[in-house]
Amino acid sequence: MATDLYAPTDVTTKYPGPPFPAAKQTGPGTVAEMEPRPDHGEESYRGSGRLAGRRALITGADSGIGRAVAIAFAREGADVVLNYLPDEEQDAQEVAELVRAAGRTAECRPGDIAGEETCRRLVADTVAALGGLDLLVMVAGQMPTVDSLEDFDTEVWHRLVDTNLSSLFWLSKAALPHLEPGASIIATSSEQGFQPSPSLLEYAVTKAGIANWVRGAAQQLAERGIRVNGVAPGPFWTPLQPVSDPPEKLEQFGGQTPYGRPGQPVEIASTYVYLASQDASFTSGEVVAVTGGVPVH
Repeated sequence: MATDLYAPTDVTTKYPGPPFPAAKQTGPGTVAEMEPRPDHGEESYRGSGRLAGRRALITGADSGIGRAVAIAFAREGADVVLNYLPDEEQDAQEVAELVRAAGRTAECRPGDIAGEETCRRLVADTVAALGGLDLLVMVAGQMPTVDSLEDFDTEVWHRLVDTNLSSLFWLSKAALPHLEPGASIIATSSEQGFQPSPSLLEYAVTKAGIANWVRGAAQQLAERGIRVNGVAPGPFWTPLQPVSDPPEKLEQFGGQTPYGRPGQPVEIASTYVYLASQDASFTSGEVVAVTGGVPVH
């Protein structure tokens, strides 16, 4: 799927809305099995040099929002290390080719960020591969659906916390010795962190924690000239949905927004570009909501 990203268009009909096929996937999910196929900017995103010469580590870069961010960063002039789960290798290689087609360096580093040692190794590998690190962009996450507190599972919870929250601390701690003034850290929260759905309670708690992490870390790192911001997506059409949502919810996904549809990953990529760029030099501690018109408080 591709459209003219920059043409004045009715936003309610710019991309497909429900009903969608109720096609479930097993984790971690793949772009290849999605119908309709998401638009990550493969054909539509045009860069303008806003990140020229920057060096970025992006987690969750194989698909969804992370894939769109990697494509946008490369077309804005950044070299990129792509992190993803080992099972997502095929999708990640597609992204790497798109980065290289933009004339930038792409390095693939599979690994599960739910482990502290993996996070340390990712940062070390990035610095070795790119000669440094300027932009740490944390997109990867898990979203289990749990309908009742009686179904709460401690093992699932611990993995969720390590993936969504602990990794922020592990990656940032490892990155700090390499980040110079002007560097940027971007985390990914969610509208669920502000307005939780009952079936996403555990996920929502971690996303609220990410928003608080952004605000606190921004104050800690301000004197070092390092900015910390976050993005809070609403419903976006990514493999996270067919992996996490029950079929009946998937069929109507995004229909609750004022636009009547979910967002496409390319529609949020420019928010990450802005926060990474010097256009946002006076912006830190912010969590930018991109929700298709859903109020976030």
